[in-house]
Amino acid sequence: MSPSPAGEQKLLPDERSTAVEPIQSPRAMTTTIPPTRQLSELPRDELNHLAEEFGLDPTRYKSRQALVAAIHDRRQVIASLDRSAMLDVVRWGRRPVTANASKEQIAQEIARIKLMRFAGLSQPGLVVLARMRGIEARDDDPVPVLVRRLKKQEGLFTKLNRKRRAMLGSLVAKMIGEEGPSDYQFLPTDGGVAAGTSGPAGSPTLKEEVEESGLFGGITNRIKKTADAYLNQKLDEIEARIDRKLDEIDRRLAEWRDKEIANRIRILKITLWASVIVAVVSLIYSYIMEVFVRHR
Repeated sequence: MSPSPAGEQKLLPDERSTAVEPIQSPRAMTTTIPPTRQLSELPRDELNHLAEEFGLDPTRYKSRQALVAAIHDRRQVIASLDRSAMLDVVRWGRRPVTANASKEQIAQEIARIKLMRFAGLSQPGLVVLARMRGIEARDDDPVPVLVRRLKKQEGLFTKLNRKRRAMLGSLVAKMIGEEGPSDYQFLPTDGGVAAGTSGPAGSPTLKEEVEESGLFGGITNRIKKTADAYLNQKLDEIEARIDRKLDEIDRRLAEWRDKEIANRIRILKITLWASVIVAVVSLIYSYIMEVFVRHR
């Protein structure tokens, strides 16, 4: 063996490092939270969009590494949240979320909620909302403390703008004669039946939309939701009409099939009787011919 160069040290392999690592299944390796390395490969505009989806302000992070770390931390926080409390926030904020949505999908809808009236929101829901808005909150914090922290986070100008939008939204709602909010019916209740039986699928009032998104944004959202509801209604009518036509086609095909089977059975009966008659006539003819031959 040749001597090793000076300064180079050869270490014996560690027994733990030489042990055969168990092969993980693809199911075990797949996680809902991608590692930071995958986030760092995204372009800056996609990182900004992803940060906004999770309720983060991308302008607060100057470097790319800081933004990636913030998104990763926010996903870790979302993974640690209670799902039932997140659904409480969704019901309170009247956001369109299905019951089988993932935690990240629910968190994205919670990040879009800008309401500052916390009446009707449970204590676990307040904890989730505070953590999603970047506020330190413990699971045992009382409701008044959580509400005070949430209101303290809102700046003075933001609060004044929200009050102005609320007054404008109330004025617009009175002008068009809008009634109160409809029942929320996105998430099913414990009995499996959707909560609420009237109104469009739990959409917020125009006043709330104007308060959250401004005058033009609220009116645009309302027009979009109304158009979506109208299209869904027409699509349901078209689907019901197609179902009726298909049922009618199936009924006619069944009748045609029954008639065809009856006609074939009738033809088989006629053929069978004709064969029997021909056989009887043939026997009679053979008998008569045999009798005449014997007499001769």
